[in-house]
Amino acid sequence: MSVRDDPQAQPVRPTTEDSVAAAGSELIGGPVGRRALLGTSWWTPVRIIALIAIGMFALGMVQKLPCYNGGWFYGATAQYTHACYSDIPHLYNGRGFANDLVPYFNRIPDSVSGGMEYLEYPVLTGLLMEVASWLTPHGGDLQTREQVYWLANTALLMACTAVIAVCVTRTHRRRPWDALLVALAPAFALTATINWDLLAVALTAAAMLMWSRSRPLAAGVLLGLATAAKLYPVLLLGPLLVLCLRAGRWRAFWAATGGAAASWLVVNVPVMITTQGGGLHIRQGWKQFYTFSEERPVDFGSLWLIISQRTGNPMDDVNTYAMILMVLACAGVAALALCAPRRPRFAQLAFLVIAAFVLTNKVYSPQYVLWLIPLAALARPRWRDFLVWQACEVMYFLGIWMYLAYTNSGDQHRGLPPEGYQLATALHFAGTLFLCAMVVRDALVPDRDPVRRDGSDDPGGGVLDRAPDAFVLGEARRTAEYEGAALTDWGTTGRR
Repeated sequence: MSVRDDPQAQPVRPTTEDSVAAAGSELIGGPVGRRALLGTSWWTPVRIIALIAIGMFALGMVQKLPCYNGGWFYGATAQYTHACYSDIPHLYNGRGFANDLVPYFNRIPDSVSGGMEYLEYPVLTGLLMEVASWLTPHGGDLQTREQVYWLANTALLMACTAVIAVCVTRTHRRRPWDALLVALAPAFALTATINWDLLAVALTAAAMLMWSRSRPLAAGVLLGLATAAKLYPVLLLGPLLVLCLRAGRWRAFWAATGGAAASWLVVNVPVMITTQGGGLHIRQGWKQFYTFSEERPVDFGSLWLIISQRTGNPMDDVNTYAMILMVLACAGVAALALCAPRRPRFAQLAFLVIAAFVLTNKVYSPQYVLWLIPLAALARPRWRDFLVWQACEVMYFLGIWMYLAYTNSGDQHRGLPPEGYQLATALHFAGTLFLCAMVVRDALVPDRDPVRRDGSDDPGGGVLDRAPDAFVLGEARRTAEYEGAALTDWGTTGRR
């Protein structure tokens, strides 16, 4: 049987199984026909999706034009009322790049940084910032250099966007079009150039692609590099732990964990260690990210800020509260992994763990949504649910800037008052919890999982895909249907 005639080898067409995708396709001529020859021209799904992602990224750059042309430099609230704020131009001078200071090694004068002695980002992100400063000419006035620095960073972040699009497209071999969720996500375009998060997101997406190809060591190395750019990717080792426990795939887990630890150390040790007084010491500049994260008070976008504003409690013990909630959430995810009737997919648990971190953290910057978008596309590839969540995130994106306009406009109070901002934050929580609920439902009722409707198990699971269960708890242990790791062809009861 040829590949063209084999239904299991053909890419899944979203317009045939998703009513929202089918309706949206009317803009370009309607759903694809059943006799269409897919993958027979240069316009393959990965190329189309990568180009769309880059196009949306470019639209996000256009959205920042009011700030590029003056909002970052003039007026107290222009960058907020136009919703085009970015950390990038401000930190070019504020973290010493304009003065050729080397991150982590040179102390930043208080007159420049406002009290931040060293760069407060992980090492690999600091390297990206430094590379962009090398690409920025050091002649001319400061405003022009900050504009060029932003452009240099956006070029690097656009490359990260292309990597994310390609990796998500290829992770589920038969579902490349699910990556359109990432490419067309409005929150992705709006937040892509606020900060440098896309570097960690790209490395995480590449790690998940390598895991899906049963290359755990390569996945671990990339995951360690991602953790060297942002802290959150290390949390993905938790889902891998419980999934490999259930499947008995310990060699793959330890290969990934060892690769992650090794690559993280290779990147961090040269910056971490310094010799003083004949001994080895931890460099103060390297510790800045970790001390800042620990000492940072309750901040924007968090549940704790709502509580603090409503009660007047400064929440001095927020680290403890956040840690307790995060541990409880992780315990719930572990229970789901071990007790679900069929082993949940890696992308499902990855989304739930990172969502738990986002919801329990003491700060939620608007660009943190970038962490979740690729995971959401792999965990719950349904346009309706994805767009509901994205609508909530766009409302939060607008809400935080209008709130900052309100707090920075003095007695004029132009913008969104605290009560309105609390509502925008609550919408962000509601949207994320809604998508989490859909993912949990899919894990508990595999027949509702869009990815498993065609009989697939875990196309992004690599060594976990169709692996027999070695250790289960609860209902999964008691149900004879799953004893001996029997696999069921999900997706026989119709579309959900």
